[in-house]
Amino acid sequence: MADQPADVAQMKEMLLGHGYVADQAISTAVFLALTLERPLLLEGEAGVGKTEIANTVAAALDRPLVRLQCYEGLDVANAAYEWNYSRQLLHIRAVEAAQGGQVDLANLEGDLYSEAFLLKRPLLQALELSNAGTPPVLLIDELDRADAPFEAFLLEILADYRFTIPELGPIAAERAPLVILTSNRTREIHDAVRRRCFYHWVDYPSLERELAILRLKVPEAPETLRREVVRFIQSIRQMDLYKNPGIAETINWAQALTSLSYVALDATAVDSTLGTLLKYQDDIQKIEGSEAARLLGEIKSEAGAVQRQAGQDGGDG
Repeated sequence: MADQPADVAQMKEMLLGHGYVADQAISTAVFLALTLERPLLLEGEAGVGKTEIANTVAAALDRPLVRLQCYEGLDVANAAYEWNYSRQLLHIRAVEAAQGGQVDLANLEGDLYSEAFLLKRPLLQALELSNAGTPPVLLIDELDRADAPFEAFLLEILADYRFTIPELGPIAAERAPLVILTSNRTREIHDAVRRRCFYHWVDYPSLERELAILRLKVPEAPETLRREVVRFIQSIRQMDLYKNPGIAETINWAQALTSLSYVALDATAVDSTLGTLLKYQDDIQKIEGSEAARLLGEIKSEAGAVQRQAGQDGGDG
């Protein structure tokens, strides 16, 4: 397990060292959650990098990552634990066969409700890892997809990182795991959960930060292409699309264009590769053709003006 960062600046450097270009606000939120042992709730549009924050923090701290993917109908059996009923039934039959039908029910019940027959789900795994000396990063992903009863159960765990298995007794973490919850805000998370957590809204990156991400993730792409890709995507995110492209789509598009040997954007490049950037046909139809050409014209005109200004400044110097 790696040493904890001493301050926000070191946290930011640790994340960058593992491939995540974090801004000051994200670095601060993660540092405080880690230092003060409080859960961190990350909200934002799909594709802005919420889940990747948890993945990167786990890698940077050299901690195991335990992920609980939320969905409608998620319950304790799938989130925390359940008994392996089929294995228990086989054990009962084996005991009956071995003892000629004369079964000591008290001893049998003790055997059946032992850890050997316990299926450990993510929440229980996280508590046990904490007791093993390595508090994990517990990612509770897309909490907004789960139902209200699961949030109520989650509140119990976030209160003191313990819950009770009736047949075995209480299970508690000696050290708190770093809990990161994410939400795409398809519904509102209950206020009681919010009060337990530090909160950070993860927005789409600024132009300069998205460009820095591309430089890190797609170093083989020409700089002109990277700049035009980022400016194009920043522009279409201001339009009324059904689904704005996230950071992953930015990276995928830059990789696709680079693999096709483009060194800059043109109308053909955009129209032929929009399917790597946009995932709905209505959005593609809205952008391709004349709209893409208009955006490209604005991007190249703006780039030319910046170059001319740079040349004038250099001449004046």
